[in-house]
Amino acid sequence: MLTEQRFEEILRLLSEKGTITVQELKEKLHASESTIRRDLTVLHDNGKLTKVFGGAVAIHSHMHTKDIQVSARENVNREEKIRIARYAASLIAAEDFVYLDAGTTTGFMIDYIEERQAVYVTNGVSHAKKLAALGFRVILIGGELKASTEAVIGSTAVAMLQKYHFTIGFWGANGISRKSGFTTPDNDEAMVKQVSLEHTDKKYMLCDHDKFNQVSTVSFAAFGDAVIVTDKADGNEFRGIKNIIVVEE
Repeated sequence: MLTEQRFEEILRLLSEKGTITVQELKEKLHASESTIRRDLTVLHDNGKLTKVFGGAVAIHSHMHTKDIQVSARENVNREEKIRIARYAASLIAAEDFVYLDAGTTTGFMIDYIEERQAVYVTNGVSHAKKLAALGFRVILIGGELKASTEAVIGSTAVAMLQKYHFTIGFWGANGISRKSGFTTPDNDEAMVKQVSLEHTDKKYMLCDHDKFNQVSTVSFAAFGDAVIVTDKADGNEFRGIKNIIVVEE
């Protein structure tokens, strides 16, 4: 399929659905992920659509109202996420009581965590299984399981988190903006993020560059509430800000 034909098909699908993932476009257009991502970037730059984490939304849509499946997100900006995760893992010290939020970037941290004297608490089921298999001491938060993000959420999870006081924690977000702060599409998941953040001393938000200037429907923290660890921070509004750490290649 020629480039212009792909552009037309992408825009046609967006006009029908309002939003679409990279994975869906790969399957429908029989193209590689790199090709689809380049197409979305060109269309975004030309004002034809809005490129978002893991896909795109129609130009008239400003909010991300749904989470994309974990399986579709794992390989989006994979190298950048691993670089961020490796740096974040190096911040954990002996005797830390660590909170690890569910998510792909926080999940990549586990391969690089070396501190075995620390205790790890998470609402990510896959995170807990992997930590336990590697011999770390891990506590899994109880509650309702959200299938799309493999996160434990709900009132039981919130009540359990309110009893803890973490020395350091790591979270992910679907969007970051100066005005709306850190956002996610799900209110129940937002509450878990908010409460765990409030009960943590040193807070780190792990977000690749695609999350900047994106907004989901629920804010769970203000922009200045956590240190942002990212691979790059484009745009004048994010340059020189003290709570942004850019992990170089």
